[in-house]
Amino acid sequence: MNSWYWWMILGMAVVTYIPRAIPLTFLEGRELPEAVQGVLRNIPYAVLGALIFPAIFFIQENIWFGVIGAIAAFGIASAGANVMIVVLGSIAVLAVYSLFI
Repeated sequence: MNSWYWWMILGMAVVTYIPRAIPLTFLEGRELPEAVQGVLRNIPYAVLGALIFPAIFFIQENIWFGVIGAIAAFGIASAGANVMIVVLGSIAVLAVYSLFI
């Protein structure tokens, strides 16, 4: 294996370790204000939404394919179904939709 890969793996390890180590080092034993904790709790949802939302519209050339799939998934999830039912339900809705286009 070329030494380039080892340097790349080491670089990625350092880059992912530093953002985790700095808060643990400097914030150990301190309690953050409630507002900051609320913001930090919502970051994973915001990042996930930012990653998924553009892909919904650009999944195919037909923008309605992604929009209908997202609406179906949101509707099924809002009804309280588990993740597998949401995925299978969205696939079923899109399969039916693809029959009509």
